[in-house]
Amino acid sequence: MARGKKIYEGKAKTLYEGTEPGTLIQYFKDDATAFNAEKKDVIEGKGVLNNMLSEYFMVGLGSIGVPTHFIKRINMREQLVRTCEIVPLEIIVRNYAAGTMSQRLGIEEGTQLPRPIIEYCLKDDKLGDPLVSEEHIAAFGWASQQDMEDILSLTLRVNDFLSGIMYGVGIKLIDFKIEIGRVYEGDYQRLILADEISPDSCRLWDMETNQKLDKDVFRRDLGSLTDAYTEVARRLGVLPKNQQPVTKPTLIN
Repeated sequence: MARGKKIYEGKAKTLYEGTEPGTLIQYFKDDATAFNAEKKDVIEGKGVLNNMLSEYFMVGLGSIGVPTHFIKRINMREQLVRTCEIVPLEIIVRNYAAGTMSQRLGIEEGTQLPRPIIEYCLKDDKLGDPLVSEEHIAAFGWASQQDMEDILSLTLRVNDFLSGIMYGVGIKLIDFKIEIGRVYEGDYQRLILADEISPDSCRLWDMETNQKLDKDVFRRDLGSLTDAYTEVARRLGVLPKNQQPVTKPTLIN
């Protein structure tokens, strides 16, 4: 499928105009970044794996009625997605303490939380995506009260779905991050799940060994990121169980 002009390039993805009105082509890059892009590398095959895994999760969520921007996967690295206005927040769901929560609150990593805790960060790389409260969100008009209620409901549904899927293949869903988009149908606004869901945006630990199967492998120099993502894809059936790690993928536009 032909792309239009490039309209946005982030740390892990590039967006191009789609050929149909109201669509974008989302291209998954092999770039890996951590600590607000202070650590960088190119991991061959990462974009292919994230594309396939995000498709798997988006299709699954769509099948249970969670609205998403995903339309279809085009090829090994690209998806056709619906254009939407991104709410300027990152929504983080924590089922276990890890990462910055453990650092901020002094809770040992891997401690199961009494219930899922939802946090909000302002989407601003220059500021390091700072943690914000619902008071900030309301005061600065980033989302309305109705938006926040809808975001909470949608987010908890995503958490229930992902937790169940991962539990079934022996993986603990430690935490994850999503983005929400607004679409307009006449005068009516609807919120949908946007961006991606992949091991780039989740913390995933093996249930038995606590081996990390997510971007912490790169952040903390724990081994091969491609091997970790390939293991997640194998367990979920996205790749055959005997599939070798994706390093030099073909059929890429």
